[in-house]
Amino acid sequence: MFRRTFWFSTGVAAGVWATTKVNRKLRQLTPESLAATAANKALDAGHRLKDKAVGFALDVRDNMAQRESELQEALGIEGSPLPAPRRHAAIENHDTQQTYVVETTTAYDRNEDH
Repeated sequence: MFRRTFWFSTGVAAGVWATTKVNRKLRQLTPESLAATAANKALDAGHRLKDKAVGFALDVRDNMAQRESELQEALGIEGSPLPAPRRHAAIENHDTQQTYVVETTTAYDRNEDH
């Protein structure tokens, strides 16, 4: 009698566990849930891409300024022939609380004297 009760209880527990797992998976596979998951992943990917792009742009600008100063020193040129960079509004990343200040220069037209 004890064996039958044990195996019956084990079967009921396994059935409840399996039903719970199946229902949870079915809720995850509803169109609304899939759309929300896809939207969240797209937003995360967009934020990561933006952070990398801004970081890359700032690294390029720093290296460009360093190389320009090296060339000016090598050529004996005082000051910069290009106009000074203008500061624009900061780009804020609300997720990581980081602020980036982007500096841009006006386009240098090599043919402006002609």
